[in-house]
Amino acid sequence: MGCFDFLKIMMFVFNGIIFLAGAAILGVGIWVKVDSGSILGFLKGIKDAPAEMKQILNVGYLLIAVGAVLLIVGFLGCCGAMKESRCMLLMFFLIVLVLFIAEVAGAVVILVFKPLVGQLIEKLGTKVIQNIKKDYGENSDVTALWNATMDTLKCCGFYNYTDFTDSPFEKYTHLYPQQCCHSAVFSSCDDTSATITGCFPKLMKLIDENTIVIVAVALGIAALEILAMVVSMTLYCIIGSKSD
Repeated sequence: MGCFDFLKIMMFVFNGIIFLAGAAILGVGIWVKVDSGSILGFLKGIKDAPAEMKQILNVGYLLIAVGAVLLIVGFLGCCGAMKESRCMLLMFFLIVLVLFIAEVAGAVVILVFKPLVGQLIEKLGTKVIQNIKKDYGENSDVTALWNATMDTLKCCGFYNYTDFTDSPFEKYTHLYPQQCCHSAVFSSCDDTSATITGCFPKLMKLIDENTIVIVAVALGIAALEILAMVVSMTLYCIIGSKSD
């Protein structure tokens, strides 16, 4: 098997994986838009939420768009390599190049506007806490969602147990949710034993602890995109020389 055949097979396998990933993401995006009981519905129900948070409701459209792009890229890469189509390979190269440039630009924007992200999270935290104090223990949907979140992340409230102070649950029981305490006895979960950290600090800690992994994944994706562009352009040139 020559170098040309090896490059064709590598392109086919690589873009086949991209195609399958795109189909999976597209499916998740459609599910998010169809599932009315998702967390997006909860966020939409938060009164006086920051205007910027409404953009989260478009996550389903974002997943659908990303999935569709990956499907197209995978299709062009696979067919372009196996059918030796210069047109498809060139389109594949251009799309991957645009995606690469967009990712670099997005990373720069995130770094530049990082303080604005912090302000948005602070505004969100204020509204979420207000929502907890108003509905936790009275609204079954809000209560169930927070219980599930705290059980999954092993955390308590948005910042800490004080988020539940003056909530219907705390007013009725004079206690805090069991997830806020290490003790398995519900009747002992008061302000002296509620020591579990909040969900937001827990999430930030999780991200900080996995920063190296996140950066490595991002660099790996960038390297794969560069490799894909190099291979596609190599095939493009080889096919062109063969036709001449």
